[in-house]
Amino acid sequence: MRRPRQHVNPLSLHLLAPREPLALPDDGRPVEVELGCADARFIIERAERERERLFVGLDIREVYLDEGRARVAARGLDNVRLEACNLIVDSATLFAPGRVARFFINFPDPWFKRRTKNRRWLTDETLAHLVAALAEGGEIFFQSDVFEVALEAFALLEAQPALQNVAGEWCFYRGGNPFGVRSTRETIVEEAGLPVWRLRFARRR
Repeated sequence: MRRPRQHVNPLSLHLLAPREPLALPDDGRPVEVELGCADARFIIERAERERERLFVGLDIREVYLDEGRARVAARGLDNVRLEACNLIVDSATLFAPGRVARFFINFPDPWFKRRTKNRRWLTDETLAHLVAALAEGGEIFFQSDVFEVALEAFALLEAQPALQNVAGEWCFYRGGNPFGVRSTRETIVEEAGLPVWRLRFARRR
């Protein structure tokens, strides 16, 4: 059995067609979203602990989402949705303004090579769309084991006037992962004793 590809070029022509906005229930439940959720382990475990919240996992790789959907069904969770999208294309239209309580960005693909850095989806433009989707006091939580990627995200988040660094200006978040669950990548990195750089920013009230 062939293993699914870990990386997918988001600039491939067949992935540039925009998708429809997410139709989320207007029932007042806080919405938490993991951007680039892969196997959705993180968001599924959050959903098991926080049944009163709605959780959305987004990824460009449908094969990983299918694995996550099978896990959701096996656990009988009714507060998780896993959806395919291309964040480079779809971030502007996925969510209604002020609808999201928290975004998670867990270990995004680093795209190390100079010729592939334009595949990194977190940019000034996409970040502005995320901020618009955040409720007042809502959060963006970022973590990576690649310092260059973390530093680039740091600069983008600090430059966004609607956001405030929870740890203090130009400080990484030092409290470890405060949410009690870990993504697959986070588990691998921490068990190997490697550092993780974390950022936690809140939308100003």
